[in-house]
Amino acid sequence: MADYLPFDGVVPLRDRRGFYEAFLSQVANPSRIGAAMQGRSIRTLSEENFGAILRAGFRETLDPANAVRLELDPRHAPPDIQELVSAPPEMQERRIAQFLVNRKIRDAAFRRAVVDAYDGRCAVTGIRMVNGGGKFEAQAAHIWPVASGGPDVVQNGIALSATAHWLFDRHLISLTDEYGLLVAHNHVPTELQSLFAGQLSRIHLPTERAAWPHLDYVRRHRECFGQAH
Repeated sequence: MADYLPFDGVVPLRDRRGFYEAFLSQVANPSRIGAAMQGRSIRTLSEENFGAILRAGFRETLDPANAVRLELDPRHAPPDIQELVSAPPEMQERRIAQFLVNRKIRDAAFRRAVVDAYDGRCAVTGIRMVNGGGKFEAQAAHIWPVASGGPDVVQNGIALSATAHWLFDRHLISLTDEYGLLVAHNHVPTELQSLFAGQLSRIHLPTERAAWPHLDYVRRHRECFGQAH
């Protein structure tokens, strides 16, 4: 499975309004839900049901309260994206599917997942800073670039300060298989190298092991390490 966008979190079968799927709402006895779904692990969803599930899955990404930190605010996002984020629930459910392939929404979801996994701390410098609107100074960098086929999953991301992000994208810093830091000393200014001194043996990693960079993506990045761009 490729080119999918993970939800912000697990979507349950139902919320306070009832089941997301009309099919499940038709089961008279809720205790028989499991039996009713036997043999129907793949089911057709109406556009309305699909939209409701997607809205629930991207609740944090589309929450207007998170617009600034996810760069979905007027300063960073075009009017059509702002309209989606601020739309009432029923409108979001009708229109959300068309935004699943929108780069701005995908970037916002990826940013939320990666920066939150690292608790807003730069993996390379270890510095954690919060700017106005609750926006972390750390950015979400793709390890294997999207342009080259990299997925928008947290294991293909790393939280980096702007300077570290710039160096990482140009393969002037990279990672070992043990998550140590590699620095192209001939290309990185000496005054910047002091920022990395405490992270050479092991970068700052997420608390959850499942969110650590996948070594397949790390190795793809390291193949270009040290090449000046």
